[in-house]
Order: sequence, then C-alpha cells, then structure tokens
Amino acid sequence: MLYVARRRLAEEPVSRLAIWSRRLALFGVAVVLLAIVIVNLGFLDPVPAIATLAGALFFAFIAILLALGAFVVIWREGFRGLGLAVAALAIGLAMLAYPGYLAYRFYRLPPINDITTDAADPPRFEAIARLRPRGANPVAYAGGEVTQLQRRFYGDIEPLLVSVTPQEAYEAAMAVITKRKWRVVDARAPQAGRREGRIEAVARTPIMGFRDDIVVRVRPAEDGARVDMRSASRYGRHDFGANASRIRSLSEDIDDIAGAEKPKPKPPPKAAPKKGPAPPARR
Repeated sequence: MLYVARRRLAEEPVSRLAIWSRRLALFGVAVVLLAIVIVNLGFLDPVPAIATLAGALFFAFIAILLALGAFVVIWREGFRGLGLAVAALAIGLAMLAYPGYLAYRFYRLPPINDITTDAADPPRFEAIARLRPRGANPVAYAGGEVTQLQRRFYGDIEPLLVSVTPQEAYEAAMAVITKRKWRVVDARAPQAGRREGRIEAVARTPIMGFRDDIVVRVRPAEDGARVDMRSASRYGRHDFGANASRIRSLSEDIDDIAGAEKPKPKPPPKAAPKKGPAPPARR
C-alpha cells in the first residue's frame, strides 16, 4: 500500500507554473542584487539603475501571478510543486514590500526633493554645483510652491540656534558629518566679522548608494550661533521625505554636541553654617 502511494506521488507531474514562478522570483532577486552592487561600485548611474530595479519588480509581480495560478492548478489537478509556488510567492511579496511602502509615502508626502531651514536665504551649493553630473536636478533652490509645500508638510524644519560660538557650532557640525561618514567636498571654518562657516558634503542612501547633497551654514547670532542646513536629492522629483528626516536628525545631533560643549554654570558655594553661642561650661 505504501509502495503504491509513493509510486502515484512520483508519477504526478510538477506544475510548470510553480517551476516558472520560482525561476522568475529568483531571477528578480539576482537582478536587484546585481543592480545594487553595480550602483555602489559606481558603474551605473541612478537613472538606469532605477529602470533595472523596475524591471526586477516586474518579474516579481509576474512570479506572484504565476504562483497564484500554480495554487489553482495544484488544487484542481493534484500536481506537485506547492513548495515552489509558496517560495515564489514569499520572494515576490518580499521584493514588493519596500516599493509598496515607498508608494504609500509618495501618496502621503509632497513632491519635494530640496529641503532647507532657511527658505528666504537658503545655503547655496558651490563646490557641489561643480560636481553634479548632467541630467541631475538644478542646484538653485526653487522656492515658491516648494517653500509653501515645505511649510505645510514640514513645518518643524527651522534654523538651529545654539548658545555656543560659531566656531564651536561649526566643529559640532563637522563632528556629526564625520561620524556619519559623509564625503566632505568643501569645508570653511567661520571667521569673526569676515566670513560664515560652510560645510558641503555628499551622503549616500544605505542600500542603493544614491547620492544626496548637504550644505551646512554657520553664522553668528545674538546669543551664540545660527546653523542653517539644506539637503537635496540629485535625481528625482520626489524624495519620499528623506531630506526632511536627514535635516531633523542632523539638527538634533548638532544640538546635542553643541549643548554638551556649552559650559555649565557652577553652583554657588554653600554657605558655612552659622555658629551659635557656646554652651556654658559645666562645673
């Protein structure tokens, strides 16, 4: 009896839909990994890399459809290949999960790719302007509608005021940028009465390694220093909120270091207890 059951199982064909669903899913994974490696090594520009990723996601979507079709065939015809179809479905959903999250942020957040703490006088890209390749976004701040959208959706983005000297604020900003391993393109320390402090740096996204540009400007303020920041994507109209998040975290880290450098006032010395009249001597 057991022999007959095994023979019937061996004779049942494997669903070709299940086979091809897993093949396409694994092919999509291979394309994604290859695109990530090539972009991080600098062999592929962001635009063709995004097109390559879109192709990989298309294969993942087709793999999901084939896996669902395989489930129907396996249920009706009794074919083998359930494990292949489940694996294809899991891989396809995993590949589409993060793009789905980005699509949600694309719908909820405004189409902005340039965020600054000073829309009236935004810090300018100077050294980075000469590094941006053709086809990249303009280095000039757009203003107008972009400023209105930023105030509406990112009203908390504002200049950082610290109670330290401009030099100390500049050193705090440089320490944060160095800790984050951003590539510093230009750095000029502030000079009293002569020039403002400036740091231009390039950050890379964690997975794909796309480059975003940052400039930090330090100016003297009434009670210390004012730090303005600007973060802009090189490509694309929509940054999915990445630049605003970068400025928030950068401002918090600079404020933490600058606050630690501020000398704390010494507490007043404790007054010595007053001595009362000496007790009478005992006889």
